[in-house]
Amino acid sequence: MSEAYFRVESGALGPEENFLSLDDILMSHEKLPVRTEIPMPRLGAFFLDRSGGSETDNAIPQGSKLELPLWLAKGLFDNKRRILSVELPKIYQEGWRTVFSADANVVDLHKMGPHFYGFGSQLLHFDSPENADISQSLLQTFIGRFRRIMDSSQNAYNEDTSALVARLDEMERGLFQTGQKGLNDFQCWEKGQASQITASNLVQNYKKRKFTDMED
Repeated sequence: MSEAYFRVESGALGPEENFLSLDDILMSHEKLPVRTEIPMPRLGAFFLDRSGGSETDNAIPQGSKLELPLWLAKGLFDNKRRILSVELPKIYQEGWRTVFSADANVVDLHKMGPHFYGFGSQLLHFDSPENADISQSLLQTFIGRFRRIMDSSQNAYNEDTSALVARLDEMERGLFQTGQKGLNDFQCWEKGQASQITASNLVQNYKKRKFTDMED
């Protein structure tokens, strides 16, 4: 019988995504607004709406505004060749950064972007002049929301938590679940229901083989 899927940790907060992580695969497909800095031949059929025109060269003209998956935008971005430039999504622009600095807890991060922290961290690859402000905003937003997340996870024993996690991004939901597991494990220990330590199958099989050898 096959074992259940073992969750692979996200690497989005580091230099590169972990493409063995389902969370990172989903995050890397989120769209990023870009502007082409050079013509891109033979790609227009994939990215442009041709219903209103009769272009035959299938090129993406210089200055076109597109929405590309994050993984593709990262692959095409090159400071030296200037193939494309990246426009910050609204949630990471100065207006929203001001909202986060005022009270990060009022924002529905899951609605604005289910991978808010991971996607924002990957934006730092594009050498924007606002990178320092973005990274600081991500850090302060996390700090501002962390305590409420953990408090909620520790005060919701045997309750429906769907409303509590609805406004959290995916990383925050993982933290909430970790807090819930710690609470449940503590409650089981306090009631004397903690699982007993047992010998591993390897040790048990070794003892069986040793006992059989002694009988022979």
